[in-house]
Amino acid sequence: MTRFLLLALLLLGQPVLAEVYTYIDEEGNRVFTDQPKPGNAKRLEIAPAPNEMNAPRDIQPPPLYPKPIPREQGYQVLRILVPEPDATIRDGEGNLIVSAMSEPGLRGNHNYRLLLDGQPVGAPGRSPVFPLENLDRGTHQLAVEIVDEQGRVVERTPGQPVHIVRMSLSQKRQARPCKKDDYGVRPECPLKDKPKDEDDDDIAILPFI
Repeated sequence: MTRFLLLALLLLGQPVLAEVYTYIDEEGNRVFTDQPKPGNAKRLEIAPAPNEMNAPRDIQPPPLYPKPIPREQGYQVLRILVPEPDATIRDGEGNLIVSAMSEPGLRGNHNYRLLLDGQPVGAPGRSPVFPLENLDRGTHQLAVEIVDEQGRVVERTPGQPVHIVRMSLSQKRQARPCKKDDYGVRPECPLKDKPKDEDDDDIAILPFI
């Protein structure tokens, strides 16, 4: 019984204060006991196990996620009215007006926001009309979002392409030829291209008197 008690204490890691001895009995078995036996018994040096628990690690609070947007604050319709999907806009300055609509109308704590090529343009606002200027020629992607006061997206239109066609300077000169007073004023009419006045040539060839 003593043998099993000692083994149980060792396995459970409890502090052992009594001395422990071991020896080989007549049948060749190793015996552990707290009673020394004359002969081949040897004392075992066993350090007591610490009787204290590890301090618990600091428990991190779960991350705070924004509350979901109530279903009743959603919108049945949100779409871009102007321009139409896949529209081609011909404007020499690359200007464009984008307008949107929603059903029901915009709620009191919501705002519209325009996305151009996936990036927000300006700050969100109550107006569904967005003027754009000096767009590069080529294809752009437009989308309109409705966001709440926390910046969460309530609704978003699918992205739709728009193609911007801008006239080159030579095309502008062909469509509207440069006049005398246009040089140095219109970008397509630089001063270096201004023709010389015939009167200036006549003055230059007059003989010196």
